[in-house]
Amino acid sequence: MAKSKAKILVVDDNSGIRAALKFLLPLHFAQVELIPSPKELVSRLAEFQPDVVLLDMNFHTDINTGNEGLFWLSEIKKRCPDVEVVLFTAYADIQLAVEGMKRGAFDFIVKPWENEKLVSTLDSAYRQKARKTAKEGETTAGPAVGMVWGKGESMSAIRRTVDKIAPTDATVLITGENGTGKDVLASEIHRLSERASRPMVSVDLGALTETLFESELFGHVKGAFTDAHTDHIGKFEQADGGTLFLDEVGNIPLHLQAKLLRALQNRTVTRVGDTKAIPVDIRLICATNRDLDKMVRDGEFREDLYYRINTMHLHLPALRERPDEIVPLAEMFIKRYAGKYRREVKGLAPEAAAILKGYRWNGNIRELQNCIEKAVILSEGEMLEVQDIQLAPIQNAAAESGMSGEDTLDQAEEKAIRAAMARFGGNLSMVARSLSISRPTLYSKLKKYNI
Repeated sequence: MAKSKAKILVVDDNSGIRAALKFLLPLHFAQVELIPSPKELVSRLAEFQPDVVLLDMNFHTDINTGNEGLFWLSEIKKRCPDVEVVLFTAYADIQLAVEGMKRGAFDFIVKPWENEKLVSTLDSAYRQKARKTAKEGETTAGPAVGMVWGKGESMSAIRRTVDKIAPTDATVLITGENGTGKDVLASEIHRLSERASRPMVSVDLGALTETLFESELFGHVKGAFTDAHTDHIGKFEQADGGTLFLDEVGNIPLHLQAKLLRALQNRTVTRVGDTKAIPVDIRLICATNRDLDKMVRDGEFREDLYYRINTMHLHLPALRERPDEIVPLAEMFIKRYAGKYRREVKGLAPEAAAILKGYRWNGNIRELQNCIEKAVILSEGEMLEVQDIQLAPIQNAAAESGMSGEDTLDQAEEKAIRAAMARFGGNLSMVARSLSISRPTLYSKLKKYNI
């Protein structure tokens, strides 16, 4: 097993056990601390901030009830509910350890222990904690990409508007192409709002089936339908006091739009299978890549719902219209993926940066992110070079350069080459790289088209 990034705190009064674990655990985990008494536990929780605590059940030779361990387990979960606890117990304490698991412990290890079992259990506890944190982050903290504000006129205007509307509870509609960062902007509005300490709950309406629409948004009670084995709290209730982000709002079928409108008008939800209306206090942000104005005209989107969600409208330009953001975003992705894949990459070579800035990015920020992830994986040095960057082939470049449906392949190819030559100021290496062709092939085509 590769060395885990987990921070492990061991609490055990036996000096021999601590000595053994001081040798064993650092071989497998990034940071390990060992303390002899739970009296130090509170301060170490605050200062060391462990991921997992390995907790002995008894700390006095004449007391073997295990109640001390249960007490300190409760204290850990009360003070740091996200920290996982593995109980360290003797054979006689197994029943108590089981009781500890009922009270929130992840697992228990019996003394004398097997090294492999101990390491595996601690690693599993760390992974459990990481999964919980990631899930929470998806629900409450928005996307992992931070907002990068360009200095262009359009993005500067959006930023000024965001500064004005974020502290209010005004409903916001964000539009733009796929991958432009609409979810990121929503998260930024929430971060700057007075609801920032409360959850931001995101719902991808494009991925929500019609049968699950009401259950996911409004919740259901036990027995409401065949698979409703327990009560379920819907997204509206989860977002109570915070922000509800409805992504791909333009994808809601027409017959379901009335149900969403009713909840927004009344600021109440009724769980499926129940009759009681539950009040909710939310700030609503919606996003879509579709033209809702046209959908209203075509009868595909309710006009009253449109006006309900469109108090403030922010339109995010495509990334190709925000060229000053490309390199900062790329550098942010480099830092992220260098850490994830343990690469030594620290930045972009100037030629690679120029390639990125000259590319059209039809897939916007999402395409750039994917490109940088692949480049970091392939990189062999401290800087991403031109050869690390994989862009669309010449056929796609031809389409991006303005080819019409009546253009022949040769005409489209010539347009693509001329456009790339203009973007890169005649730098043949960069032109060839952007078109995914070799320099000799480029020379041949320049001669062919008399460029």
